[in-house]
Amino acid sequence: MKILSVETSSSICSVSILEDENIIYEKTIQNTLSHSENLMPIIKEAFDKTNLELKAINLFACSKGPGSFTGIRIGISTIKAFVDVFQIPAIGISSLEGLAYNIENSELVCPIINAKNNNAYCALFKKVNECYVLIDKFLSDSIYNIIEFLKKYKNEPIIFVGDGIAEFKSIILENFSNSKFSLNNDCNSVSIGIAALKHYKNNLNFDNSLSPMYLKKSQAERQLEEGKLK
Repeated sequence: MKILSVETSSSICSVSILEDENIIYEKTIQNTLSHSENLMPIIKEAFDKTNLELKAINLFACSKGPGSFTGIRIGISTIKAFVDVFQIPAIGISSLEGLAYNIENSELVCPIINAKNNNAYCALFKKVNECYVLIDKFLSDSIYNIIEFLKKYKNEPIIFVGDGIAEFKSIILENFSNSKFSLNNDCNSVSIGIAALKHYKNNLNFDNSLSPMYLKKSQAERQLEEGKLK
């Protein structure tokens, strides 16, 4: 099965083409250009260099958040346009779940994304039959509340992954003596593509839709509720 996968939920723009879990093409860039400027040229390059056509793809995959509101919309709208034209199945994957697949083999994985001002997006996944399955729920909260939520698992070995490690490593170590930390902490399209393949083949009971997963309201929505915008 050939998969076109895109990841645009962070400052990184990532595109890959997979044959099942094998990488045919992968490119990840982080520069001053926006995802709207980067994404389509990378996708074109992917097909030019692999001598493939879009109609050869069997499954589309993209990250749907949480993360950058604008980046998420760009990735999802691009994949939706391809779906409309080619009528090929598409699966949206949480960027948190995608991060879990950065870890090849672990009983428990905790992806954590820095949401600024001591806040984070977080989830806990357990390996079941080669798939990472969500435990409890997706979280968007202060790091202190997240730590309290996770303490029920403090006696189990957990691998933490994601850009939140750089900011929150010390408080994690204070509360989880069995914790380990990934060296591969960037959201990427390969992990999104592998997660989508697992969903497709195993009928995982997650939301596979291409609807954005924001977890928290945008700044404009918050300002509107506070009466700062009219």
